[in-house]
Amino acid sequence: MRYWVYILLCADGRYYVGSYRGEDPEVRASEHNNGKYLDAWTSKRLPVTLVWSGEFQRIVDMVDFERRLKRWRRAKKEAVINGEWSALPGLAMAHSRKAKEAGR
Repeated sequence: MRYWVYILLCADGRYYVGSYRGEDPEVRASEHNNGKYLDAWTSKRLPVTLVWSGEFQRIVDMVDFERRLKRWRRAKKEAVINGEWSALPGLAMAHSRKAKEAGR
């Protein structure tokens, strides 16, 4: 079994983060587009496009990364999509500085 975290770009410009257990995350993207899960968040945002996927060796690592990625802001998700991993710490710090300046 292969374990994946993936990001879909929805028709409304939003990102959807999910996980998949199988050979190819394109299969899961097709399931979204074909309406397999009518109650899914993406069902009203079709069509979707798979813009990133990452494979994990262990299911616990997949679940952990999916949970973290879902909480990230758009800029950090786009850094992942673009393979700009080194930008992630700076994006996190920039967000922390803005929050402090706003008194949060």
